[in-house]
Amino acid sequence: MDTIYMNRELSWLKFNERVLEEAENREVPLCERMNFVSIYQSNLDEFFRVRVGSLQDQMLINKKIRDNKTNMTAEEQIRAILKGVKKLNKRKDAAYKELMEKVGEYGIAMIDFTMAKSEEKKYLDQYFNHEIMPLSSPTIVGKRQPFPFLRNQEIYAVAVLQTRSGKERIGIIPCTNNMVERLVELPGGKGRYILSEDIVLHYIGKVFKGYKVIGKSLIRVVRNADIDADALYDEDLDYRQFMADLMKERKKLSPVRLDMSREIDSSVVESLCRYLDISSERVFRSETPLDFSFIFKIQDHLRMNPELFYERRVPQKSPSFRDGESILGQIKERDKLLSYPYESIRPFLGMLNEAAEDDSVISIKMTLYRLAKQSKVIEALCEASENGKEVVVLVELRARFDEENNIRWSRMLEKAGCQIIYGLEGFKVHSKLCLITKKGKDGIEYITQIGTGNYNEKTARLYTDLSLMTANEEIGIEAAKVFQALTKGEAVEESGHLLVAPKCLQNRVIDMIEEEIRRRENGEDAYIGLKLNSLTDKKIMDKLAEASRAGVRIDMIIRGISCLIPGVKGQTENIRIRSIVGRFLEHSRIYIFGCGERRRYYISSADFMTRNTVKRVEVAAPVYDPAIRERIQGMFDLMLRDNKKAREENPEGVYKLVKCEGEPVNSQETLYQEAYDNAARRNGEQAADDNEEE
Repeated sequence: MDTIYMNRELSWLKFNERVLEEAENREVPLCERMNFVSIYQSNLDEFFRVRVGSLQDQMLINKKIRDNKTNMTAEEQIRAILKGVKKLNKRKDAAYKELMEKVGEYGIAMIDFTMAKSEEKKYLDQYFNHEIMPLSSPTIVGKRQPFPFLRNQEIYAVAVLQTRSGKERIGIIPCTNNMVERLVELPGGKGRYILSEDIVLHYIGKVFKGYKVIGKSLIRVVRNADIDADALYDEDLDYRQFMADLMKERKKLSPVRLDMSREIDSSVVESLCRYLDISSERVFRSETPLDFSFIFKIQDHLRMNPELFYERRVPQKSPSFRDGESILGQIKERDKLLSYPYESIRPFLGMLNEAAEDDSVISIKMTLYRLAKQSKVIEALCEASENGKEVVVLVELRARFDEENNIRWSRMLEKAGCQIIYGLEGFKVHSKLCLITKKGKDGIEYITQIGTGNYNEKTARLYTDLSLMTANEEIGIEAAKVFQALTKGEAVEESGHLLVAPKCLQNRVIDMIEEEIRRRENGEDAYIGLKLNSLTDKKIMDKLAEASRAGVRIDMIIRGISCLIPGVKGQTENIRIRSIVGRFLEHSRIYIFGCGERRRYYISSADFMTRNTVKRVEVAAPVYDPAIRERIQGMFDLMLRDNKKAREENPEGVYKLVKCEGEPVNSQETLYQEAYDNAARRNGEQAADDNEEE
């Protein structure tokens, strides 16, 4: 095994461990710590559905396939994953118990039947008889009753039943029911709650009368979600309908994990594993609820205690834009940058709405990957089309777990008269690109927006992202070429300003790394700075290691997966890697190459993962405006100084929280405070201008 590389899946587990550390961190407000427990669990579910599911499929296809970084087989990776998750889950259970004890100090108690008072037990008995039992759909597995299909991530109560003759059966009751509240409040208004699945499990004997209950547990199945849409697609099919049908099929894919709330007889566990076609190693015993979605209701009951939550923050007005003036006109004057969630997405939405009504606008073209449930972007595009503009929208129907939403949006856009395209065969379109074409006095004009995150008003308040808007003609021409290629189902073969995957990003990045190597070998200063979500691309990592050996200084801020281990003597000792996990999800991608006047800056939708660099359509945009370059550098430097939410990776691949020496620096809170200060300063200047006019 090469000592400078780490397995991708095990690196991801280290990221989820950093999420769990925030749940354990007593400096984080109590209710926010509860959020991190929930995020840890939902992250883990998706990881099993996608990554473990993929490894499971790999084992079926070819057991000899090995990871190109650590030479591990799929089976070896799964074994290591299961071992790591079992360790982390013990910490998750301990963190949850501690949090519930702390919540109890504020008058909220989650109880089970051992803690229920006599009058509460009477209430629960009646509640079960009148509210739950009439809606229950029990199954006893036998020759005439096959084992039921267990829905993905839903909770079931399972009982081991014994007949009078001594034979054993398995009884199953679904616990997920939209007619029954999951968090049941006990009478008396004293903040005491019990989960509905615990009620079902306690009274399961009432449902299976005539049997003796000799064991029982709650269970939850997590199913594989890894479907290769391109491999299954037939050109003669309607693509949108094909994807809709595929989503139904995904719900039936094989289990990858079984969670249980109690220990029951091993023979019964073996029977469940046999019915579900899952190995016993995939069974996880949990001492906490199997699903944490009820946490948000508990938080609602604690809203009157502001100290339990982060200080309220609201995205601020960007000082780059003046009120009451054309947004398109202001972008034409000078490039603009929005930084989410610190600044509001409204100027971008305003740009779309203005373009929809501007008579000089000929067309709007956009790539859409994930959208908000109530999307103002869709409204603006529909209005533009209804106003006679040419609106071309690439809707990526393969955006994992957003496929159904995107199918719905594509139908709505099509109904409004927009031209819908679905991207390239074999390549997801993940770029965040918007091109507005205008007919100006001197001919065609372009306004181009390139972002690091989705056109989603909700995540713009939760994720850190950058949105660049420019009237640069050369960038506009290249963006137009990207859309021309997409409408023809082709990839861009070459580009000058933009870096465009799958053919013009990885190679260009490697060229820029090589330039830094040459500069350093010639005795010049050389530097690379990268902010990414993930780093797994072997070609780029090999080149970064080569740059380190040549003496190039490399700073990387990588939130999640990093398969390159820094600080290894003689290999990566000039590379520093840190991860920031805090209040907001770090999502922006920044590439910096060079020193001084020759320094180049890009923002991008692409991580340095092979799936992004050569298997998707991605766009990275150069930043030419000096003030914006300076601002991006300031953000990057601030994150390198973070000593509250940053962890640094050591040469053993272990992440350690940065010691807070000197002034505490929380980069996210600092950037938010700067946004508030800038907005206040701008409002003051605006008020002064208004007074002068009067």
